[in-house]
Amino acid sequence: MRIHSLDTYRQRVGDRPRILVRIRTDDGLDGWSEVYNHGPDLAYPPLLDHLFGQIRGMDAGSPGRVNQFLLQSGRFPQGALGLAAIAAIDHALWDIAAKAVGVPVYQLLGGAVRDRVRVYAGLYNAPDVPELRDTTAALHERFGVTAFKLSPYRRDPHRTRFGLLARELGDYFGAVRAAHPAEWDFAFDAHAVLWEPRQAVDLGAALALNEPLFLEEPIRPEHVPAWARIRSALTVPLATGECLYSPHEFLALLTAGGADIVQPDICVVGGLTQMTRIAAIADAHYVPVAPHNPLGP
Repeated sequence: MRIHSLDTYRQRVGDRPRILVRIRTDDGLDGWSEVYNHGPDLAYPPLLDHLFGQIRGMDAGSPGRVNQFLLQSGRFPQGALGLAAIAAIDHALWDIAAKAVGVPVYQLLGGAVRDRVRVYAGLYNAPDVPELRDTTAALHERFGVTAFKLSPYRRDPHRTRFGLLARELGDYFGAVRAAHPAEWDFAFDAHAVLWEPRQAVDLGAALALNEPLFLEEPIRPEHVPAWARIRSALTVPLATGECLYSPHEFLALLTAGGADIVQPDICVVGGLTQMTRIAAIADAHYVPVAPHNPLGP
């Protein structure tokens, strides 16, 4: 069962561009995947064609071997687009490997370890409480969700005194709590727009009284000591990881004590093969994994 061909398909789902990948084996099995749209999307087809030239004829039933070959054959780190393309190949090959033996992919990884996973609804804004209550009630009624992710910014964080923003956030979250069942959870995604670790600590302090599910990605990920500093000063769970690219980066973050929850993106880190390694590293540090990914129809 050898890798025979690779085709790409550019699509659009609403306002989101999408590139699908199909790998076909010499005995007719197809594996499908989707490429993370870091952009520019026109860069992916020639990049995937280049990678295909390196793996043509390799065993399609050995995604781990192909993944390692692609990662180790480059002289320099592959970067965002390269890892996204390698992840797409990895996922298509896992699809083929599972189809070849007639089982779901998770069965190849050792089988299911739980029969349900709690999810939250991502709202990504901070509407007035009556509007938020209507939205959360509708989502709970339709999907049964009891956790929601909001923005911590009721005003532009770069055009106001930050202490005022933090104080208003604390008041707002208190009102949100008062308007919802006590068992429901609310997380806050700061979207890495802050540049001072102190401001991240101020956000966490404003939220702490009302016990957020977590505060996500207040700053960019590059400087690990800053994450260790922020986490050491917070009393709320700190989450990050969607912009980290490798098991080595997650190892550095967790060794420094820089996160309570890690959020690797399976299409960013190089695929399922690398994701399982990151999960093992997190498990060894007693840190839960909450995968990030906005793709799919």
